[in-house]
Amino acid sequence: MIKLIASDLDGTLLLNGAQRLNPEVFDLIRALKEHGILFTAASGRQYTNLRRLFAPVKDDIAYVAENGSLCIYEGKTLSKGMIGRELGLRIIDAVHSYGRCECIVSGERVCYTDSRDTRFKEHMLHVVGNDMEFVSDLKEDVHEPFLKLALCDFQGTRKTEEHFKALFSDEIKIVTSGNIWVDFITPGANKGNALQVLLDHLHIDAKDCAAFGDQCNDEEMLQLAGVSYAMAGAAPAVIQQASHTTDSVENVLKRILEALE
Repeated sequence: MIKLIASDLDGTLLLNGAQRLNPEVFDLIRALKEHGILFTAASGRQYTNLRRLFAPVKDDIAYVAENGSLCIYEGKTLSKGMIGRELGLRIIDAVHSYGRCECIVSGERVCYTDSRDTRFKEHMLHVVGNDMEFVSDLKEDVHEPFLKLALCDFQGTRKTEEHFKALFSDEIKIVTSGNIWVDFITPGANKGNALQVLLDHLHIDAKDCAAFGDQCNDEEMLQLAGVSYAMAGAAPAVIQQASHTTDSVENVLKRILEALE
C-alpha cells in the first residue's frame, strides 16, 4: 500500500518549461493526505523555492531539495550533504576559466552567484524564482557550507557536463538537472538516499513508496521506490530504472486515489 509519493519537478510535474504548478496538483496532494499518503517534492531546486511553488500545501508535504543534499520534514532538517570547501573552490576556479556557463553555490536557505550576466540574473529571480544573494566573488564572499554547486548553460548541458566530468568525476557526483543545469553534489547525496532518510524517519518501507522522475538525477529515487514512473520523454537509461512510464503525474495520482475509494 502506497504511503508516500515523491516527485521530481522540472520535466516531471513541471512540463514544457512551466514554472508554476497546475492548481489541480494541490487538490490531489490534499486528497492524498486525507488517505494518509504524504507527498514529497524531490528536486534540484532550493528548499525556499519549493515552498513557494507549493505555497497552498507548503506545510503538508516533505522536501528533498538540492538534488538530495537537503531533506526537510515539518521544518526539521533530516539530512544535509556538504561539498568540501577546497574542492568547491577548485570547481569555481574551473567554471570561471571555462567561461561558457554561470555558477551558483547553494546554502541551506539561499544561493549565491558572482555572475555578471543580466540574462542569468533575471532567469534566477523571475523564472526560477530562487532566493538569491549576488556577491562579488564566490570564493571570498560565501562563508556557509556548500550544499551544492550548479552550472547554468543556456546552450544545453552536453558539452558542459562532458567538460566538468572529465575534470572532477572522480571527486564528486555530477548530474544533469533539467535541460540547462549541471549539478555537483557530494558523493552519497542523491534523491534516493535523502528519500531513504525520510522513509526511515517516518517508519515507511520503500516498497510502500511511489516516485516520479525524468533525469539521471532521479535514478536512485526511482530505483528505491516500490513503484516508480519515468516520464515518457525521459532518456532510455532513466526509463530502464522505472517500473512504469507516464506522460502525466496528475493522471497517475488520480488513479491512485480512485483505487482507494
